[in-house]
Amino acid sequence: MAGGGSAIRGSRVGAGPMGEAERGEAAPRVLISFWCANGHESEPSFAVDVTPPEEWDCPRCGWPAGRDADNPPAPPKIEPYKTHLAYVKERRSDGDGGSILDEALKNYRDNKR
Repeated sequence: MAGGGSAIRGSRVGAGPMGEAERGEAAPRVLISFWCANGHESEPSFAVDVTPPEEWDCPRCGWPAGRDADNPPAPPKIEPYKTHLAYVKERRSDGDGGSILDEALKNYRDNKR
């Protein structure tokens, strides 16, 4: 191997992660605990001068989490997949559907002649 050594290719002596001197001071932070209905606790950090949200998505299960450990938000209601026909049946009664079908058949027969 030409050049030898154990240097990582593309690096130079003294190169390192960018520190606070280059980025500036970090804002003061506070940890806030949130609990989901599964009992998971997460502690995201927020800047001291902002109002934290009432709910936070649990990073473990994705359910909503609140700040009250004894009374977490209810899990989301998962609705099953609906077909197009199921949505149509929600909007139209059987009578409405029958009259629309009769009208369409009449138009079809009239135009076929």
